[in-house]
Amino acid sequence: MKIMSNEQLVVSYRDALKSGKEKEKEWIKILKDEIQRRGLRPFKNR
Repeated sequence: MKIMSNEQLVVSYRDALKSGKEKEKEWIKILKDEIQRRGLRPFKNR
C-alpha cells in the first residue's frame, strides 16, 4: 500500500464503505487494519 497521511487513510476508508462494491471488500479490510494499527477513529462519536 502506498504511504498515506492519517486524513487520506480515513477518507479512503469512508469512500470505500460508501461505494459498497464487492471488489472493495478486501480494500476495506486493509484500510481498517491500518486505521486500527495507527489508533485512529474513522467516524466521530456523536
